[in-house]
Amino acid sequence: MKFWLSLAAALAVSACGVETVGTAATGAAIKKQELEQGKQTMEQMQQKLDQANQQVQQRAEQAGGNK
Repeated sequence: MKFWLSLAAALAVSACGVETVGTAATGAAIKKQELEQGKQTMEQMQQKLDQANQQVQQRAEQAGGNK
């Protein structure tokens, strides 16, 4: 009888560990996805800044040529 109680207790404790590992893995996957989305957003913003700088430069050159 003690054996079965010990086995049941061991299984219960190990099941909690498996759940914790699964939760940690899920959390890590979510963080990875957030990081990738952040990188994409940063790249898009850099492209927009580059385009804006090119437009400013072109307008400055056009304004300088009109004088």
